[in-house]
Amino acid sequence: MPTPSGPDTGSATSDESMEAAESTEVVIVGAGQSGIAASAHLTRLRIPHLVLEKADVADRWRHGRWDSLVANGPAWHDRFPTMEIPGVGPDEFATKDQMADYFGAFARSFDAPVRTGVEVLAVTRRESAPGFLVETSAGTIVAGSVIAATGPFQVPVAPRIISEDLVPHQIHSAAYRNPHQLPEGGVLVVGAGSSGAQIAEELRASGRQVHLSVGPHDRPPRSYRDRDFVWWLGALGKWDATAPDSDHVTIAVSGARGGHTVDFRELAAAGITLVGRTEASQDGTIRFADDLRRNITAGDANLLELLEEADAYVEANGLNLPEEPEAHELGDLPACVTDPVRSIDPRAAGITSIIWATGYAQDFTWLHVDAFDATGRPAHLRGVSTESGIYFLGLPWLSRRGSSFIWGTWHDAMHVADHIATRRRYAQYAPAEQGASTPTAGSAPSAASRPSTPAGTSAESSPTAPDQDILEEITR
Repeated sequence: MPTPSGPDTGSATSDESMEAAESTEVVIVGAGQSGIAASAHLTRLRIPHLVLEKADVADRWRHGRWDSLVANGPAWHDRFPTMEIPGVGPDEFATKDQMADYFGAFARSFDAPVRTGVEVLAVTRRESAPGFLVETSAGTIVAGSVIAATGPFQVPVAPRIISEDLVPHQIHSAAYRNPHQLPEGGVLVVGAGSSGAQIAEELRASGRQVHLSVGPHDRPPRSYRDRDFVWWLGALGKWDATAPDSDHVTIAVSGARGGHTVDFRELAAAGITLVGRTEASQDGTIRFADDLRRNITAGDANLLELLEEADAYVEANGLNLPEEPEAHELGDLPACVTDPVRSIDPRAAGITSIIWATGYAQDFTWLHVDAFDATGRPAHLRGVSTESGIYFLGLPWLSRRGSSFIWGTWHDAMHVADHIATRRRYAQYAPAEQGASTPTAGSAPSAASRPSTPAGTSAESSPTAPDQDILEEITR
């Protein structure tokens, strides 16, 4: 995993030369969902700031995903609480381009101070004054605080365990667009979370022979008893979990084709060959771990456990939701699971491509501050770094399970913005006899002290809803 480098004070611009440099109170690095959410809350609090983005607003949504990708949650849930997604019904799944358009429109709605095409090269603490030097491709900016909102999808991770001499065409899922970009022949998809499962299904539907390498995963139902799984996670309190209950949190669920449960039995029935975790290549073959059956049955157990919890919730709360006993009937395991393939000669099997759906690593090499633990991971509490003035947003489990989701990062950004406003009030304080005036910027009541509108609900439904107050504040 890329880790931050130490301060390079020799290359940093000296404080003495900062008199002519641009300055602002907060610099937000990244104009994805987290950066735009942070900008909205800082605007609400009237705190001057800039959002710096090396590409364009929500660029990863538009250019860092495959063509047919849709949001993994329905539109009533996977959005900011104060603005619906234009042209998308509440129970529909927005396309990647609709999501990119949405974030762009949201940023324009309150005139977010976004500068695109500006890459942040380094952030260092000033030596003889408060704040930080933010060195960018367009010059240096002095900032009182910096919010790292670059999100969880920074550096694609693809293990170098299969020789390109054996399979010449190997790409990460971040580079996959559609079946037509691949050379003729079969495909091995490594990783069976939401991305890997959807890509494998798309490739098989295009007529390709597909092998899908399945690791440990959670497998929730897309919908159960007339409610989407995101609703069940909310109703059962699972979005509020503060730490994963296992070493893996890969979720296999799909919003494609109107949304459906990822069923590995159905994938096998469609002609996809399921194999265990990809371990290595040796003597012209690819070797798979003997864990396929264990991974499939553990995913089944996760599904059944959630269904049972949902049934208990319905009964305990007297809800009138239709029963769905067939969801508990999983059927027999397919032959490729009960008698798994342990190794394969890709040339004999006609495999010409590998797609690595194996996730991402974080990259904060540009952040030259003491904000990381011994493993190189951000050291923070709910996004507030151990390095005063540095903040993080958009990371998985930043404050809870929902933190890397759109609505989750909205509420995390609210907490971070209010923390900045509080520090700002302390910095502006002076005893009354010194003639100090009461600070105006950042003096609005803390939104973190007020109840928030639940994810996906309309703030317009209540004239006193706090998120409606926020919307009026940032769009006036």
